[in-house]
Amino acid sequence: MLGPRQEAQAALFYEFSLEDHVPQDHLLRSIDRFVDLSSIRAHLADFYSHTGRPSVDPELLIRMLLVGYCFGIRSERRLCEEVHLNLAYRWFCRLDLSDRIPDHSTFSKNRHGRFRESELLRHLFETTVARCIGEGLVSGQRMAVDASLIEADANKQLSASTEEWDVGRIDVEAAPRAVKEYLDTLDEAAFGAATPVQPKFTSFSDPASQWTAARKGPAFFAYSDNYLIDTDHGVILDVEATRSIRQAEVGSTKAMLNRVRTRFNLHPERLIADTAYGSGPMLGWLVDRKIAPHIPVINKAGRTDGTWSRADFEWDAENNQYICPEGEALKQFRRNYSDPNRGPTGKGVVKYQALKHICQACPSKPKCCPKADCRKITREEHEDARDVARAIRKTAQYKISAKLRKKVEMLFAHLKRILGLGRLRLRGPCGANDEFLLAATAQNLRKLAKIFPAPQQPRKA
Repeated sequence: MLGPRQEAQAALFYEFSLEDHVPQDHLLRSIDRFVDLSSIRAHLADFYSHTGRPSVDPELLIRMLLVGYCFGIRSERRLCEEVHLNLAYRWFCRLDLSDRIPDHSTFSKNRHGRFRESELLRHLFETTVARCIGEGLVSGQRMAVDASLIEADANKQLSASTEEWDVGRIDVEAAPRAVKEYLDTLDEAAFGAATPVQPKFTSFSDPASQWTAARKGPAFFAYSDNYLIDTDHGVILDVEATRSIRQAEVGSTKAMLNRVRTRFNLHPERLIADTAYGSGPMLGWLVDRKIAPHIPVINKAGRTDGTWSRADFEWDAENNQYICPEGEALKQFRRNYSDPNRGPTGKGVVKYQALKHICQACPSKPKCCPKADCRKITREEHEDARDVARAIRKTAQYKISAKLRKKVEMLFAHLKRILGLGRLRLRGPCGANDEFLLAATAQNLRKLAKIFPAPQQPRKA
């Protein structure tokens, strides 16, 4: 039998509960169990005035931002619309059906003001990391580090070449916020002071971003998102925004390791990374801190002409000399000097060489130094640390570390494909840092929700 036509009839009273209409297995129910915002109001108390109209609840703004980053809603205008329409989003944000949604401009006002001044997003991220540690997801023994390029909100049409760009011509008073942040970071190791080399192009709208062609395709402006993770469950322990150059990325690793040790008292037994982090100074820094570098060594000592390279010579640490394949010694000095200045050069390099008459009579001279009177070898300041890394690479544990390193790469794939952070929406170093912190917080919360899902309640009959 055909049923009656469905027609909307307004009722005078409604009995409606958001709690009953959000599915028990919804992702936000699991995430909500691990969101601790109890300290936000105390953290922001000094950044609000004691007079005037009451502000929008900062906890509401943070919950809305978490919804946006957990579900890849990049636009704050669209986020407000989605929270207005979606019952699960309203439930997570503690909003009733009749409660109004804050205007999208409220996010910009708070982000550029009290949120950055108080470092609230860093506080939120570290609170989430502390929860991961409390749940037993972090051992702190094996950590991995890597960086990924995130396209900046800038294009080549609004940029200047190296010859055209002049910092002194910038009008600080009339400059936009991103340009002022660029001027403030010129002396920071993560940005302006990372290298004296000037980029090929500099963006007018976001000059702190780096012009790069690291993807072997068309060049673009970008920032580097640096992750330090614990390899047990892939929990992000720290995050840092830098220029997209190797010097800045490697420098951020030291900052993140120091910060994790200070905030959470975590000191890894090993650090896992790719070849970009295998420079001598970086390896030396790790070895000095008793951190085993499970990192491929950057090696430029190889030869292309078929002659013996430095790897063919054996290092004798006890006698401070190299031994060639023919058994002859290459020494730094042949006599004792009282001058303390004799030793490594200004570049941190020590030279070792064999005796001329021995090399001239050696039958292997065509394989060793066919165009030189005697063989010479240089040894860098941190060559001992490089030897430690080379020895680790021959172990079975290194093969395990090579597999664990993929976890940080998977996090970047999740960041771009699932959370939709392939291109930044905010400009400037602070904008990039804000987005990276919120995205890392969302990834850690999703990790907690996946490992510890909300308990299922039986349905009512």
